[in-house]
Amino acid sequence: MGQMIPDLAATSRASTTKIKPNGIPNGINTAGKKCQHDPTFTQKVIAATGPNANPRLAQIFPSLVRHLHDFAREVNLTVGEWSAAVDFLNDCGKMSSDRRNETQLLCDILGLESLVDEITSKQLATSTTQTPSAILGPFYRSDAPFLPNGTSIVQGLSPSVSWYEKALEDSAFLSGKVLSTDGKPIENAVVDVWHTAPNGLYEQQDSDQPEMNFRGRFRTDQQGRYALYALRPVPYPIPDDGPAGRLLGLLDRHPNRPGHIHFIVSAEGHRTLTTQLYDSRDRWVDDDAVFAVKDELVVRFEPREGDPGARWELGYDFILGRC
Repeated sequence: MGQMIPDLAATSRASTTKIKPNGIPNGINTAGKKCQHDPTFTQKVIAATGPNANPRLAQIFPSLVRHLHDFAREVNLTVGEWSAAVDFLNDCGKMSSDRRNETQLLCDILGLESLVDEITSKQLATSTTQTPSAILGPFYRSDAPFLPNGTSIVQGLSPSVSWYEKALEDSAFLSGKVLSTDGKPIENAVVDVWHTAPNGLYEQQDSDQPEMNFRGRFRTDQQGRYALYALRPVPYPIPDDGPAGRLLGLLDRHPNRPGHIHFIVSAEGHRTLTTQLYDSRDRWVDDDAVFAVKDELVVRFEPREGDPGARWELGYDFILGRC
């Protein structure tokens, strides 16, 4: 697989075929030319679906087949290109694990996860005041430890750590409330939070970090309040050592994400919110490799005074819609 896609890219770059405004290559006479593909083929594939098929799948499968077949016909997809694509997807699956989801990363750089997130959030929204959602990302871990409010998700910080000074510079206190759309505080909501180390790596990417570093879950108090110590997030490149990274290279695209903090906020009787907060100081806020930034989620950290544990602070309230 590693050779096939680069070869295809080289072939594409070497091509001197000119394209007309109507999308047809110069030198090809289509006047009076009959369709070279069986016009009934796609419908035969769609019609093969049985009467007892899953209802939702039966609803969406015809559209999927039509788009796939139309794409193949539009670009005159070859067997070699199709085979390379199959190998590419297989490589994504082989690289995926409970610590890294390469196939999800592929969806991210294609903008698919952000698009699906936007579609779903609009369908489920019960109020225009709800906090906007954002993508989950490929490095979520579902079993982060529960920590008391006001404690830190930073572990093992000492002068021996290479990014120690950066961590001190970016030490931050995060606090706020979890509210319902009617403005009432939600007690016992769970705020699940995670972000990278100052070196741009999540703990499962970095063997030098403690298990579950920069991760934690917090429960809100009677006033719906949460509080924790973390760090201002740093920008980082998404992993480029796998198939998704190779694709970015072939597309001449950068891999950088703006600094962000991940959250999953959940509460009984309310829709679970998956979102990210982006630091306004970051240059990549306007050019995110996975197209996930929303203006409403860009935040400004302020200097914090009188707290030896943090040089910055951020107050942010999450608003959950009801089920």
